[in-house]
Amino acid sequence: QVQLVESGGGLVQAGGSLRLSCAPSGSTNRIDVIGWYRQAPGKQRAMVATIGRDGNTNYADSLKGRFTISRDNAKNTIDLQMIGLKPEDTAVYYCFALDIRLGVRFPNWGQGTQVTVSS
Repeated sequence: QVQLVESGGGLVQAGGSLRLSCAPSGSTNRIDVIGWYRQAPGKQRAMVATIGRDGNTNYADSLKGRFTISRDNAKNTIDLQMIGLKPEDTAVYYCFALDIRLGVRFPNWGQGTQVTVSS
């Protein structure tokens, strides 16, 4: 299994920036895709950005240009840099990883970190 621990959430004013980090542990060699989802109040959880084993990145169309996902190999974290934050970015942000066991992909989720953007 894979364990995921998020950090870096908080309260920020509109236009500000935040950097989230996800620290994976456990069977990290089995991770195929890792990234971030978010869930705003009253809405479904939605993909924010992911990065594959091959380094390919994928972003929600509406977030391209403001959010950047990256690996920090020194800290062994997956980071999400968010700039130009808007009140509608307020959500719980979850780290997500797909690991492969016997050819089957299994989803893993972190506990989530709250991001609140005030207007």
